[in-house]
Amino acid sequence: MGVLTSLLTACSGFLLAVLWMDLIFDSQLRSHDRRVEQLPDAALASIAGYYHRATTTSQPMGGLIAVVMVVLLAALAAEAVVGAGPGWLLGISAVLAGGPIVLALARTVPNAVRLGRRTDTAAEQTRLARAIYRDHTVCGLSMLVFLVLWLGWLGR
Repeated sequence: MGVLTSLLTACSGFLLAVLWMDLIFDSQLRSHDRRVEQLPDAALASIAGYYHRATTTSQPMGGLIAVVMVVLLAALAAEAVVGAGPGWLLGISAVLAGGPIVLALARTVPNAVRLGRRTDTAAEQTRLARAIYRDHTVCGLSMLVFLVLWLGWLGR
């Protein structure tokens, strides 16, 4: 296994683990009816408290996630230039990794910071929590497929 492939699998595994932890808190939404305009305060407090810690008070550890994202994209770019991976694998991987990273930077993290502040109405906090949950589900599935593809490529 090459260094770049090791980096790709390690980074995607790390990001998948982080998303799993996020989904543990996000999944509190599943026990409440989607048609309800706002979640009970206990659920909102739990989810918002987690995101406050994850995005605001856990620094510099929270920054590690961004570093891993950059390393993943750099390793993928390097693999495209010097690696032995086929074009189809690199193309699919770019979408599977790049899409969630752009989504996280553009929407998920700002929503999580905002939810963590708890300055919005309960209805708006509920909307933010639901949006974060959807984003994390999409990102988690993308990272899982990314990791499975690269582990499959390694096992060929």
